[in-house]
Amino acid sequence: MKALYLTHPQVRMDPAVPVPLWGLSEEGRQRAEAFAARRIVPAGTFVFSSRETKALELAEVVAAQAGTPVLADHQMGENDRTATGFLPPALFEETADRFFAHPEESVDGWERAVDAQTRIVETVFSALKGVPPDTPVIFCGHGAVGTLLKCHLGKRRIARSEDQSRHGHRGGGNGFLFDPASGTLKTEWMPMEELPDEWWL
Repeated sequence: MKALYLTHPQVRMDPAVPVPLWGLSEEGRQRAEAFAARRIVPAGTFVFSSRETKALELAEVVAAQAGTPVLADHQMGENDRTATGFLPPALFEETADRFFAHPEESVDGWERAVDAQTRIVETVFSALKGVPPDTPVIFCGHGAVGTLLKCHLGKRRIARSEDQSRHGHRGGGNGFLFDPASGTLKTEWMPMEELPDEWWL
């Protein structure tokens, strides 16, 4: 049995709204709904989510297909970037590059990558302890902490080259599979549209 970590697709960016409260854009919601419409989420799948709006909106679409509730935890949230708040895209990308390049440093007041990695790894594996054997699991979350989790599972150093934007859809909405029992990475990032039909097997 495999678990899926899935990032939210495109969002409505609004400098006047705190980033954790951003929701899915029209394109992002259409991608999420198209993913659910494939009916590849088995009934009874456990769906965990960050408490950030964009991740919750994705999780609600996925959980509706599974017929299960969304199990939300703020510890699954994105790396803490409240020190800078909204950054224009070019500046954000430059800051994110430094976040991954210097994981043991706080970049412009952001949560350190090593701390965000410890948080997401511990939270994911703590959640898995409550999942019955042979039950599919989906985690709905974010690109940066998802990448940090992927680096841990793949026994790789923290690097921007592992980020979803380097492997999947640049707008988000990507996933990777891992084995909950052994804690090993099974795939690289892939767009949600390319996830195999029987991904959990």
